[in-house]
Amino acid sequence: MSKGNKYYVVWIGNKPGIYHNWEECQLQIKGYPQAKYKSYKTLDEAKYALVHGDTVVKATKKPATGNRDSAIIWKSISVDAACSGNPGIMEYRGVDTKSQQEIFRQGPFIDGTNNIGEFLALVHALAYLKKKGLVTYPIYTDSKTALAWVRNKKAKTTLAKNAKNRHLFELLDRAQDWLGTNNYQNPIIKWNTEKWGEIPADFGRK
Repeated sequence: MSKGNKYYVVWIGNKPGIYHNWEECQLQIKGYPQAKYKSYKTLDEAKYALVHGDTVVKATKKPATGNRDSAIIWKSISVDAACSGNPGIMEYRGVDTKSQQEIFRQGPFIDGTNNIGEFLALVHALAYLKKKGLVTYPIYTDSKTALAWVRNKKAKTTLAKNAKNRHLFELLDRAQDWLGTNNYQNPIIKWNTEKWGEIPADFGRK
């Protein structure tokens, strides 16, 4: 019997993770000693709770004003892109949010855009974390556009394909294919530039 449109987090069970209906959740907890699980109204809440636990979700909904360190999840990856011109020479990278140590960097690409770079950086981070087995590790981005593209599994760029950026479009196709054939649980969180300053992955070229 379904319990409505909810998301179920299983912390302790046959296979911990997020489940989209009660029947799937039951399969993970039925008969499992001291199973731990809970339902959430939104997927974002469920992803956050899977990483941090239910008490942390409640405590961090309204962080103290100006308390930057308590609001940021430091154990995470931050991604960003830089583009000289639009279109222009573009590159992207991912860094450890706390130390700002670079984890990956790609480019420069000719005839690219910042939005494409932000999108590729997010997918690169998702693929990297899945390969490392860090399936609930958070990712920060300051791009609403890239967030939407990843959510829709489609890069809705208006950039024209040409001989110079052919390789870049090949990467876009690969990124979209990855999103279409892989599931992920990593929370993708919008970086609050207004309150926290530039994202740690920023290239510092403004």
